[in-house]
Amino acid sequence: MTDLLLLHGTVITVDRERRIVEDGAVAISGDRIVEVGTSADLEPKHAGKKVIDCKGKLIIPGLVDAHGHAGHSLIKTIGADSPSVWMRIVTPTYFHYTTRDFWYADGLVSGLERLRAGVTTGASIIASMPRSDDPVFGINHARAYSEVGIREILCVGPAGLPWPHPVTRWETGKPERRNVSFEEMIEGAEAVIEACNGSADGRIKVYLTPFTIVPSVDPSNPTTPDRATRLTDDDRMQARRVRETARKWGVRIHSDAFAGHVRMAFQDKENALLGPDVHLQHCIGLSHEEVDILAETGTHMTHSPGGRAPILDMISKGVNVAITSDGTAPRRPFDMFQMARMAQFGQQFLHADQYLLPPGKLLEMITVDAARALGLEHEIGSLEAGKKADVTILDMRQPHLTPNWMFVHRLMYQAVGSDVDTVIVDGKVLMQDRKVLTTDVRDALDFGEREARALVERAGLQGHMRDPGWGKLSRTFDEPIGLPLPPAVD
Repeated sequence: MTDLLLLHGTVITVDRERRIVEDGAVAISGDRIVEVGTSADLEPKHAGKKVIDCKGKLIIPGLVDAHGHAGHSLIKTIGADSPSVWMRIVTPTYFHYTTRDFWYADGLVSGLERLRAGVTTGASIIASMPRSDDPVFGINHARAYSEVGIREILCVGPAGLPWPHPVTRWETGKPERRNVSFEEMIEGAEAVIEACNGSADGRIKVYLTPFTIVPSVDPSNPTTPDRATRLTDDDRMQARRVRETARKWGVRIHSDAFAGHVRMAFQDKENALLGPDVHLQHCIGLSHEEVDILAETGTHMTHSPGGRAPILDMISKGVNVAITSDGTAPRRPFDMFQMARMAQFGQQFLHADQYLLPPGKLLEMITVDAARALGLEHEIGSLEAGKKADVTILDMRQPHLTPNWMFVHRLMYQAVGSDVDTVIVDGKVLMQDRKVLTTDVRDALDFGEREARALVERAGLQGHMRDPGWGKLSRTFDEPIGLPLPPAVD
């Protein structure tokens, strides 16, 4: 590995002092940052390192996306016109029509999109709700990310109710349907942890991810207090088994939560899926009481734009909140700058206050705050001596980024993912001058295209692919939407 010296850029450190260094430099030895300062100070001290001239460029910490979904990159826009259509397509598709090759192809495509948008760490839940009955799905996805070179938080765990859960496997080329028990899903997750956690020189980590922290209530929407009352036996069993498995392997926990979930989970004082080793996605509709519970337990929260999550209440009470992509389907990018602006606009619109979530806070929420949610703030999220050398460099010499002043404002209000010029992870240059150096992009995209179209053919989704024309819905609401299961094969 070649030691690097990044010279003559504007460095936004996001360190404890939130330093911005003009004509700045970052010195890298091996996989670590060894010094951050001015070019004048660092250049003579690090004469033997390979120099990357960053004049006219912005040097920032690698971006961190703490919640996304594997599979979404090869199914995006299908069902995009209506959430009800999307939800009735996506989970049956993942659980009954995907193959092992599909998950490898999605890993390549999603890993490349994240890389080219400056994301150096991305969480990937296998499917919409987690699918772990076949460990090869997660293993293949991690293999793709290890080839692309960015960090992946691979999220596997038990699907939501019912248990046993119906799945279809395609290893023989033909659909083979079966029901998978809760314990089989835990065993599959453990197999992924054993095979992948800490692999690729530590860039791949595996977190245990049940679909939601309380499976007995609505998994995708807030539940009112009169319906979210007492934990069921299934709720308590899931929490106990997830906690036992996480302790056994020493891994963190990630899950979804909505109103009702947090208050109910807190009833289980011994095994609640809350605490400093947990980050929860969405949290839409949480009450003040539930926000207090997150603050009391030290639980982290991650937010993707959309839905009435009490972000400001959480932040004011000390809850760590990060902004995420939630994956690219049905209609989002992995561009964290766009995600941050969407989240900012949502909060400003909700509270009729244009000063909420200023640009500096937005940058923290996709770097150091997101790293903290993942339990990795000691390694990534800022440019500081001793931390991993994960660096994103943007080319500021462009019309929409000129003039080059008020650097954080320019970054968070005008920059987009395609402005990323160079990406470094673990001290290795993965992309330079917009050219990916680790993976043949054309071959990866061709592979992804083939696997996506094969999936559509297996699932009979061709009717959902058609583009109806300008301004029209892809389906009308009097058309059938359901996705039938593949025929059983003896």
